Amino acid sequence: MNQKTILITGCSSGIGYDAARGLRDCGWRVFATCRQQKDVDALIGQGFESFPLDYAVEASIETAFSNVLRATDGRLDALFNNGAFACPGAVEDLPRGALRSVFETNFFGYHDLIQKVIPIMRKQGHGRIINCSSILGMVVLPWRGAYNASKFALEGLTHTLRIEMRDTPIHVILIQPGPVTTKIRENAISHFEKWIDWKTSHRAEEYEKIYLKRLYEDQGKDRFELPPSAVTKKLIKSLETKNPSPCYYVTAPTYFMNFLKRILPTRALDWVISRG
Repeated sequence: MNQKTILITGCSSGIGYDAARGLRDCGWRVFATCRQQKDVDALIGQGFESFPLDYAVEASIETAFSNVLRATDGRLDALFNNGAFACPGAVEDLPRGALRSVFETNFFGYHDLIQKVIPIMRKQGHGRIINCSSILGMVVLPWRGAYNASKFALEGLTHTLRIEMRDTPIHVILIQPGPVTTKIRENAISHFEKWIDWKTSHRAEEYEKIYLKRLYEDQGKDRFELPPSAVTKKLIKSLETKNPSPCYYVTAPTYFMNFLKRILPTRALDWVISRG
């Protein structure tokens, strides 16, 4: 029996790294990709098959995918789209370039890989496409407009694709984590500093008194935060269950917010979110 194969993006740390290790331990042949060569080298040093994949660069996606097909004789059992980043800031302060950069990675790069893998999965007669979304693809949080928007767009694309693929042997699945221990907040700082001119913002006082502290100082764990292994557990279930669910929630806040979204009027939900 052929060893099952999976391509995972964003494996330098956090969810992607844990997923790569967890699936390798389960016997999968894992192609673990990262944006930066130094992280690729580190993974190779740990025995992974790894190479660069930068969602924002079409040529990088093409080369990475070609590498996978060359190594597997043209087959791939699963794709886990995972890499993403955030650019915090009030919506009114987000320049077009900030939104474009977030969407290039969090949305367009996912779509490029999906388009490439579907013909392969059709031909081989099976396959699973798993997109890592977020609780912020279900409900929003203020000061995270670019990330919220990218995940809402991803969820819309994924739900549409799932319905369109009903007449195929391809399963399309969302994983929706809430607070998970990753470097996303730490990594967001450079994007905030690049794009957000907070000192000239109408909300400069709010930035200074509230948000800068959250961004730079509050690096402790969230009350409901779980380790990346919680996502890996759901990922393995989505890959190895005969009939996987369309969506897998991770962390208590995701379950809770899904419940509130279904029962509360929009203004009431806005009030709950604004109190967080």
